[in-house]
Amino acid sequence: KSRAASASNKEINIQWYIPSVAKPSNDTETKVLLLYAYNTNPVKISNIKIFSSMSVFSGHLWIPLARIISLREKLSDLKEQVEILIQGSKSFSTSVPASFLEQSEALKISPSNKPKMSDVKVDLDEKTEEIAKRCLSEVKALLSVVPALSSPLTKIPFDVTLQSITNLEDMFDLANGCTITEGSLFNWIISLLH
Repeated sequence: KSRAASASNKEINIQWYIPSVAKPSNDTETKVLLLYAYNTNPVKISNIKIFSSMSVFSGHLWIPLARIISLREKLSDLKEQVEILIQGSKSFSTSVPASFLEQSEALKISPSNKPKMSDVKVDLDEKTEEIAKRCLSEVKALLSVVPALSSPLTKIPFDVTLQSITNLEDMFDLANGCTITEGSLFNWIISLLH
């Protein structure tokens, strides 16, 4: 029971391993190991000795450390740009005065029914969209089975929200790793790992 696991949603777990000595032979470049496990259907594992599922997958990739550090910086910049766009759109929408009646109606809406600001799709300006395409092309190249065949992205393959960009940034956090649950970002990452 202590080793049981369950996932009520589709999710991917990312962990990083930075080996001190163990390195793929014939490589002079420092690499880190990306460990991942994901499920494509809800799953409950109560006994790992007899568990078998067609919806649970795991694997690993060796990725150059320098490229991870560079990508994380770019993703951090992208997140900052998205936050600026959100702040700009929020200040624009709050500059329109609301009547007292509208304000009192808004107070009646329970917080659980309102989408969180981090989950709202962000309309990107041209500059931010180009930054996003470059970052996501790099992610695609790092996670693709045959990176040499990975072509740059011409469109963004998932809904850009503050949460999705934060999740992507956290995914490349070597100290912590992350868990990403179902949604368009999850689907895109899984498509790269197949």
